[in-house]
Amino acid sequence: MDPLISVVTSCYNAEKTLADTIESVIAQTYANWEMLIIDDCSTDRTREIIDSYMARDSRIKYYRTAKGSGGPSLPRNIGIDNSQGEYIAFLDSDDIWLPRKLEMQLQFARENDCPLVYSYYEKIDYEGRRRQRVVKTRPYSTYKTLLRSNAIPCLTAFVRRDAIGYHRLKNINQEDFNFWLDILKDGIKAECLPEVTSLYREANGTRSGNKLAMAKGYWKVLRKEQGISMAKTMKYMVTYVYFGFKKFVK
Repeated sequence: MDPLISVVTSCYNAEKTLADTIESVIAQTYANWEMLIIDDCSTDRTREIIDSYMARDSRIKYYRTAKGSGGPSLPRNIGIDNSQGEYIAFLDSDDIWLPRKLEMQLQFARENDCPLVYSYYEKIDYEGRRRQRVVKTRPYSTYKTLLRSNAIPCLTAFVRRDAIGYHRLKNINQEDFNFWLDILKDGIKAECLPEVTSLYREANGTRSGNKLAMAKGYWKVLRKEQGISMAKTMKYMVTYVYFGFKKFVK
């Protein structure tokens, strides 16, 4: 039987982009999925948009945080805790999947007995225009190699439930990076499907976001969350800056 795949989507005030995100899941060639949309107390038309899609497709489910958390960690954790799928995939409310994303990753995971799969993605501008700005990443990731920089883009991640286990995202900067490290620390190896499966929408008016805050978050993940020594952390910061620059110039 085709396994159920749970799509976890966190959102906040996403009325301008959420419909495109949901449509990209509905358009998947793989049909046995559920989409859990977790609303972090939006104040715009986000709930109305979700309700309209729920009325059309019973695979779409709505959850809401008790109060605004200000980040994706709590919504994603709510999604994980309420999901029923054998596999879990993450898709934020401003990003888009290409139609064969789930089909290709499930096939790759099965053929390679791989519990955590990721892939290439393409940057698009806020209006959704594609300009062939493809970001490629490493062919595989272990705990040690991931310390060099986060090679697992969250919007492309496809992970088996038993690999997640008790791990959850912490309310910190670089929360997904720390999440993957916690999972890989258990001895799991992640592998890359070398195909573009997803479109990453850049924020309106900027190509990057707060790079300084991200760098500080990376440092704290290594030192505080993972307990990496000062000397090794400084070495990893060099590779983090290098790989981060390569992604930025795309």
